[in-house]
Amino acid sequence: MGTSSTLLKNNYWILRHGKSIPNQKGLIVSSLENGTLAEYQLADDGVAQAQLAGELLLKDLKDANIPLKNVRICYSPFARTAHTAKVVASVLNLPFEGSQCKVIEDLRERYFGPSYELSSHDKYPEIWELDEKDPFERPEGGESAADVVSRLVKAMEEMETMFEGCAILIVSHGDPLQMLQTIINAAKEKDVSSSINFLSSLEAVKVQSVISKHRKFALETGELRAVI
Repeated sequence: MGTSSTLLKNNYWILRHGKSIPNQKGLIVSSLENGTLAEYQLADDGVAQAQLAGELLLKDLKDANIPLKNVRICYSPFARTAHTAKVVASVLNLPFEGSQCKVIEDLRERYFGPSYELSSHDKYPEIWELDEKDPFERPEGGESAADVVSRLVKAMEEMETMFEGCAILIVSHGDPLQMLQTIINAAKEKDVSSSINFLSSLEAVKVQSVISKHRKFALETGELRAVI
């Protein structure tokens, strides 16, 4: 369940999108151009996962006495994350096209580069091995782990600027959510006294010893987790 925090202005939950058609087909779909295509939205199983995640979030909110008017859903522009966010919004009875749901481009999938795009999921371990060795090294034409961390910090700054006293659900992807949890966990260990200092700490922990270990925060498709 989400807990009150003095570190940030809002409380945050994360949700990895439900099982998608690319997951079902065993394909890497990581470019914004491909990822926003409707053909790569949720599979039927993924819709059910998103429905369940919405019900679990609703229970968390009720347990924490958080009114639905204080809920915000911030999501990646990819078809699979937008579809997931829409299902959750429906469970919470929030208008998906309304002000409580917002697409944030910096929450998008990590771009793994042209040599991986639309190739087999079996190639993911090659990238994660590279991350462990040097999270600042980019797959050819793609984003390094450090690149993704930088834009996730920007996304957090954007949400903290836009909202205050809200319960925010972040709907994103496997690698970005692993990295977000990694830097939040590391920043929590620092002695900070304000949201500004905490956001600065998120960038400060972008070091090899921290972000090279992001895989330990892996999420299953459709998995909901309270983070701060």
